Amino acid sequence: QVQLVESGGGLVQAGGSLRLSCAVSGRTSSRYCMGWFRQAPGKQRGLVAAISSGGSTNYADSVKGRFTISRDNAKNSASLQMSSLKPEDTAVYYCAAVCSRWPTTNLADFGSWGQGTQVTVSS
Repeated sequence: QVQLVESGGGLVQAGGSLRLSCAVSGRTSSRYCMGWFRQAPGKQRGLVAAISSGGSTNYADSVKGRFTISRDNAKNSASLQMSSLKPEDTAVYYCAAVCSRWPTTNLADFGSWGQGTQVTVSS
């Protein structure tokens, strides 16, 4: 069983930056992929970025060049550095882990989820 806890969300002005962190506990291992998803009101949850156990990454087109996902296996954590934030980035951001295949953009492929952290970008 893997438990995930997100932190780092908040309110930021457009053009600003935020860094989200995901702490992993329980049956931890560096041999699983991790990802960040987001869900805005009235919209489906979708992939923001994901990283494999080997460090390969994929990103949603809307965040390429602005967001960077990383992981620290020694600290059992993952991060999402978000820059040049836009109001349309406003959403609840969820950390996910243990995907059944790679590469993937499908939330159904991830077996563990955090509770989410709110990110609000004001214009």
